[in-house]
Amino acid sequence: MGEWKASVTMRIKPALRVELVEFAAREQRSLGNIGAILLEWGLEQLKLAGSTERLMKSTIRRKSIRTKRTEQF
Repeated sequence: MGEWKASVTMRIKPALRVELVEFAAREQRSLGNIGAILLEWGLEQLKLAGSTERLMKSTIRRKSIRTKRTEQF
């Protein structure tokens, strides 16, 4: 029949809201859409970590960028 949605209200620091709005604009998304994406992803990460304490201690590793050297003959 369709996707049900629920409204969520949160209190966040004004500086965090400004950053979220900037990211949303760069991604051409709404603030609500960015929030929903982050909540869904965050919940999956929390499930994997098992607790908020373990989640907060974990870090995200950036993929290393490998460059190929082109040899000239």
